[in-house]
Amino acid sequence: MDFAPIDRVYRDCVNENVPNVTVQRLPVYLSCLESLGTERERVSSEELATLAGVTPAKIRKDLSYLGTFGVRGVGYDIEHLRFQIRVVLGLEEEWPVVIVGVGNLGRALANYGGFQEHGFDVVGLFDADPAKVGTEYDGMLIRSLDELGPTIHESGATIGIITTPASAAQATAQALADAGIKSILNFAPVVIKPPGDVDIRRVDLSTELQVLSFYLHRRGVDVE
Repeated sequence: MDFAPIDRVYRDCVNENVPNVTVQRLPVYLSCLESLGTERERVSSEELATLAGVTPAKIRKDLSYLGTFGVRGVGYDIEHLRFQIRVVLGLEEEWPVVIVGVGNLGRALANYGGFQEHGFDVVGLFDADPAKVGTEYDGMLIRSLDELGPTIHESGATIGIITTPASAAQATAQALADAGIKSILNFAPVVIKPPGDVDIRRVDLSTELQVLSFYLHRRGVDVE
């Protein structure tokens, strides 16, 4: 079924009403729905909750913000629900992305096929190291930070990924904002103060490991 004609109207009506905590769970629900394949037509809130690791009540509450209500004994239309979540998350559009910091993590992200599968296209790699500038990685030219503004302007990029050392992260965020970037995904192990109205999401692998360590410690797991 083609839902495209109602895409824009639906997005404008719904996006302002979805709480942040719900937004953070929507990608999980989408991943679960995609794992069900295309042959099935319906899924119950109970089954989706089991797949997502939440309660059925939370599923029903979250999806109600999208204007979607399951039918008792019938469940949710999988194709339509996938469409609704993708529209609310902005995944019906292509998002150009730049990466600043082409170390091991930056290279791994540049080579990650999952970005393009979900509509995120890496259009620029940048680094402050003169030894890297002018070289290529996976067919992409590594540029200097001086070229950040022109590249972002030409490509229309609105998302920047920071994989620099912690000491350079804040200045990098400011440079991205000055160049027109509106959203930043920060992998640097430091908290960045948002420059202006830029949205920042932080991914700190060491923090996540510390959280796992807490749960292991609480369960009484010892390292031999």
